[in-house]
Amino acid sequence: MTVERPEVTLAPGRHLAALLAVAAARILATRRPARIRQVLARLAAHAGPAGRAEVLAARQAVMAVSLTCRGARGCVPRSLATTLLCRAGGSVPTWCVGVRTVAPFGAHAWVEAEGEMVGESLPPGYLRALLRVDPGGAPAAAAAEGGWS
Repeated sequence: MTVERPEVTLAPGRHLAALLAVAAARILATRRPARIRQVLARLAAHAGPAGRAEVLAARQAVMAVSLTCRGARGCVPRSLATTLLCRAGGSVPTWCVGVRTVAPFGAHAWVEAEGEMVGESLPPGYLRALLRVDPGGAPAAAAAEGGWS
């Protein structure tokens, strides 16, 4: 398996911000889902929704500085780091964790902006969100319907 390196050139400040977001995300990714949701809800409490281009740029920056985030199993730290990097800019995407809707079972974490997954090459309906944290900080109904608590 080869891991693609995004063709992104980052300014020194953006590079440092991406590294810090990845470091924080790797720590946060080791916490229980309820704690992750709580932290993200607080960070998103007074933030507006991030635009698709902003989220894609943050995701590319995160992947440019982290081999873990580029890997197939790096979805949780990648999505968290993308969210944290966007928050540093004043807005947040919707952070989601869910499962595949087709066999075999598989879990995945991703970010959404403007109602669509950002940076994922999956068809609509392929994943079902079990946990969502939207801009404004309120966990979405998927979490309240028996999702992680």
